[in-house]
Amino acid sequence: MRLQGKNGWRVETGEEFGPWLARQLKLAGKNQAELAEELGLTRAAVSAWITGRSTPRPTVMVDIAKALGTDLGTVHTRTTDTQAGLPLIWYHRPGYRDGGRDLGNAAAFAFDADVQVLARETCQNSLDERLTDNGRPVRVRYTLHELTGKALDDFREAILWNELFPHYSAVSEIAANQKVGRVVDAGVRDMYEKGRLVLLRVDDYNASGLTGDDYADGKFAAVVRRQLESLKSGRDAGGSYGLGKATLWATSALGLVLINSTLSEPHEGRKERRLIGRLELPWREVDGKPYAGPAWLGRPDPDSPGAEVARSWWADEETVARLHLTRENDEPGTSFLIVGAHDVASLDEKSSDVDDEGGDVDEEGTQDTRDIRRMHRRLVKALGRDFWAAMTGGGGQLPRLEVFVRAVRNDGEVVVAEEQVDPSVEQPSRTRALRAYYEGTTVDRLTESGQVVARSVPLNLPLLGGARGTLGTHQAVVLVTDALTDADQKKDGPKNQVHSLRGNRMTVKKATVPNLPIGTNPFQAVLLVGEAAGESALFAQDAEEFLRAAEPPEHDRWGQTEELTLRWSPSAHRRIQALTSEVNSAVKELVVAQPKRGGREGGEALRKALTVKKRPKAKVPTGPVVPELNDLDATIGADGEWQITAEVSIPRGDEVVPMVPVAQLDVRSGGRPKLDWAELVAVEGCEVDDGVLRFTPGARRAKFRGSTDVTSHPVRTTLTRLVVELRAGKGE
Repeated sequence: MRLQGKNGWRVETGEEFGPWLARQLKLAGKNQAELAEELGLTRAAVSAWITGRSTPRPTVMVDIAKALGTDLGTVHTRTTDTQAGLPLIWYHRPGYRDGGRDLGNAAAFAFDADVQVLARETCQNSLDERLTDNGRPVRVRYTLHELTGKALDDFREAILWNELFPHYSAVSEIAANQKVGRVVDAGVRDMYEKGRLVLLRVDDYNASGLTGDDYADGKFAAVVRRQLESLKSGRDAGGSYGLGKATLWATSALGLVLINSTLSEPHEGRKERRLIGRLELPWREVDGKPYAGPAWLGRPDPDSPGAEVARSWWADEETVARLHLTRENDEPGTSFLIVGAHDVASLDEKSSDVDDEGGDVDEEGTQDTRDIRRMHRRLVKALGRDFWAAMTGGGGQLPRLEVFVRAVRNDGEVVVAEEQVDPSVEQPSRTRALRAYYEGTTVDRLTESGQVVARSVPLNLPLLGGARGTLGTHQAVVLVTDALTDADQKKDGPKNQVHSLRGNRMTVKKATVPNLPIGTNPFQAVLLVGEAAGESALFAQDAEEFLRAAEPPEHDRWGQTEELTLRWSPSAHRRIQALTSEVNSAVKELVVAQPKRGGREGGEALRKALTVKKRPKAKVPTGPVVPELNDLDATIGADGEWQITAEVSIPRGDEVVPMVPVAQLDVRSGGRPKLDWAELVAVEGCEVDDGVLRFTPGARRAKFRGSTDVTSHPVRTTLTRLVVELRAGKGE
């Protein structure tokens, strides 16, 4: 709570005095009687403060501050613990009494050390925790931060590196026989040999934060204390396995993540600067004592045996700054700091999907998995590919997500300036399609460039428990629009694909439409299911629940899963297969009739888009005769121009009339728009003179080529039909 003073100063008050004082006594190792004796008061007076029946007088507040070894301001504001409390420690979970060993967190093996996988999982989590009451998007920032020199030394001191080093050394000793140990050993060696450490921080704002108790059920315990537990806020949440958080530790070569959370709901009377650190190492033995694996950085919990267990603490601003966890404002949300970030998957060209030109290499010429420029590019690529829909708004609907990526070195040096991921740049065609749907400008069929066609497709939802029958039919929506030209195709990704998504607006499934006829124009499509098709759509919530159960831990497809089998039936996935068939059929119907783009010899699809208009034969066998267009082949050039090769039949006659080739666009009504020629070239039996064909005497056939001027095209060529005719005289 902040209060405005008379002179404009602000007093910040946090926790109620009683609970705050009780915790300070625990942290200081004192009881109520000992405090009462120091203050010269009765124990009953101290008990009344703690239970909230009374509060101490201002003069007594001064004595309380002295007894707790803190300043008077801390006692008045109560926004942090006193510095007289127990110091920060690393608590390492003791080895199991039965001798069992965990040689790594199994959940982390579900994902690769890949910043693109990290981006997908963390951004999905932030979307799931978005605060919806204010209507604003959740803002997520990815900061790559390379530390060297003094900045690295200061950070290691802040995380109590000297206490951690014996544990890392123990892990290195068993690295040869253990996968996690090899990763950790390589991370430590890289830090010392190259004198650098890469931090990757993920901040979200306008999110719920890690609310709840350190140990009891709640979001904090689900992320920090437990495995395989998912406590998401929304019914359209993406996660359901509790595995996504493991990507944070999987991306750390040191297995170390620090957390700073600003809560949307107070805990212990506070909201800001709730800190905790978690370390994931395999079983190890240090100084003859076995340790199970995980460790936590925090304040000793006075309620734990011997005050050994570390719990979260309310940090001061200086400590937060030293740990590189300072948030930009007091908006709710969480900051995750991945210590020793690396991107092993970037070494695989197939998984990279980006141009690695300019990436750092080591002395042996090997790509550097800790190159922050390269990781920056891969983050932007992945975020734009997977979350373009969540970042798209229109028609009064605000985006659900805003994402920023930056790279810095040692605080002050900007390596890559902050960049906001723009969906219209990363997925231009699909962004156009979704925006048209939001704005209500979709059409029934494609007739012009840039249009978006919408079609409803049914998802027949099964009954729970394996009962026969159908709960109801949910009408999903498929959107189709033309893809970018070949020159810009890379921005859209693979052509002729359907991106499928539900309520959280993350792309779940990407699939190419099969068995398309040869000559089909490139397109991009979007499938909106569940609440993505509209919160008011019939059975939208049921579709959300059904499809969420059909997603594996990677959330990259819909199909048979154990949860789907247990809650519905072993055959429930066939409903999804039926939906896929409906989508593919609808898309084919919408795109197959469009004119072909490209192709040297035209083809049947292109021939249907051409009309050869013939002139009537001359009735008089003698005198001037009029040639007629006999055959026409056409293609669409790289710049969108029509390229034709025409054959002319020349009747017998005393005089052959010169003819002018005329190119027009076929329209339903009104006059046909005329196109200009960029080039007309004679091939045989004729010559071209200022756009006029003059025929060789005695020739019975002639051939010429032509290319239209794209600047005279009123619409994109791929959405038009061409009419070519020969006219006598000047072609008017």
